[in-house]
Amino acid sequence: MEKRRIRSQFVKDILRDRWMYFLLLPGVLYFVIFKYLPMAGLVMAFQDYKPHLGLLESPWVGLKHFERFFSEPQFWMLFRNTLLLAVYNLVFFFPLPIVLALMLNEVRKEMFKRFVQTIVYLPHFVSWVVAVGIFYVLFTTEGGVVNEFIARLGMEKIPFLLSEEWFRTMIVSQSIWKEAGWGTIIFLAALSGVDLQLYEAARMDGAGRWRQLWHITLPAIRSTIVILFILRLGSFLDTGFEHIFLMLNSMNREVGEVFDTYVYLKGLTQAQYSYSAAVGMFKSLVGLLLVVGANRLAKKMGEEGVY
Repeated sequence: MEKRRIRSQFVKDILRDRWMYFLLLPGVLYFVIFKYLPMAGLVMAFQDYKPHLGLLESPWVGLKHFERFFSEPQFWMLFRNTLLLAVYNLVFFFPLPIVLALMLNEVRKEMFKRFVQTIVYLPHFVSWVVAVGIFYVLFTTEGGVVNEFIARLGMEKIPFLLSEEWFRTMIVSQSIWKEAGWGTIIFLAALSGVDLQLYEAARMDGAGRWRQLWHITLPAIRSTIVILFILRLGSFLDTGFEHIFLMLNSMNREVGEVFDTYVYLKGLTQAQYSYSAAVGMFKSLVGLLLVVGANRLAKKMGEEGVY
């Protein structure tokens, strides 16, 4: 009887909130179709996959492809390049949306604030093809605006797009230009929930703007920062295939080749499906371990974490 009553109540709750679940359906279908179903393809990493045999009949080879990957001469080059770009993005890119949100939160002229928000949001809607094209026009040695300005100053032109020394700087700079403004949305939403009476009380106690920022604003969004940081670690080694691929050339490949472009090279251009699946799985496992470790650390520090 108790189980029947619970089942009946569950059905009633579903029917009562049916339109809410209907709105949830597109998002659920997106993750099921594009995130969870493709995970079945991970079995290829343990097979010698043949398209004509399919996943069920392809021969199993165990950890053969992982052993090959770790013994490849390119492994440490790929690992170094991916890790360095990931660290640079984490150190230079991740804090910028927080700083930008804090600065926008201090703006009192609502019209000016909205204008600035619109300007910094716009690059997000530009595709990476267009974004890289813009940077090419600006930094190419053949008529690029920046290099023409350098030449007029009497200095030698700098091959920004071909130089190994400038590759990572260009990648991080482009990511900041394109996505830093968009990243402020969540932090601005968190800041909008801060009780204004806290600021009034702080001003009455003689606290200036910096003390209000340090003791009220930052603690108010600390949990949001921690959660986004943990989620960021989940995609720590995802350096962005399209972005890197568009910036790669024969002159900077030694510092620009990463796991994502390597998977494309081996999987799509050379049809080594099982091997590329093993490389992708290794990258995903690293991200999973980072999320689990960061989440545990966050809980030990008194934060909620993501689960």
